Amino acid sequence: MEGFMVSIRPRENLLHLFNEQLRHFSTDTILFHQAVADRLGLNSTDHKCLDMILENHPMTAGKLSELTGLTTGTITGVIDRLEKAGYVCREKDAEDRRRVIIRANQEKAERDIMKHLSSLGEAVQALFDRYDDEQIEFLIDFIKRNREILSVETMKLKQE
Repeated sequence: MEGFMVSIRPRENLLHLFNEQLRHFSTDTILFHQAVADRLGLNSTDHKCLDMILENHPMTAGKLSELTGLTTGTITGVIDRLEKAGYVCREKDAEDRRRVIIRANQEKAERDIMKHLSSLGEAVQALFDRYDDEQIEFLIDFIKRNREILSVETMKLKQE
């Protein structure tokens, strides 16, 4: 159809641009965390699992498997590598000796990881200084709702 022009309303254009930026942000986040993982001598899965362990420890391997959606076999390998690197240790549960608890070496993890995140933290703080509290509350709401959508969509993919 020669001469046919598709009119894009300003909102559609904004949404397109926003989605494009969000996609790039997602990719850049993955690449950043891969670079951090490389510095730590880990792969990106191990690095993000360590983050989840730090946020939820102590925990069982089964709980980490549940949180990540990774198989228990994969999680065993992750924990083996994190233990070898000194970021976690396995302990027998005092109440149920068959159960193994994963504990994070918080001090080592913070020392090793924070030196790679401090520059990012400073840059993000400078960015937040450009926004007022209401705008920051909006951003928190947007990210929270987006995470909920991602969680639902992830479950749909796993069920198919």
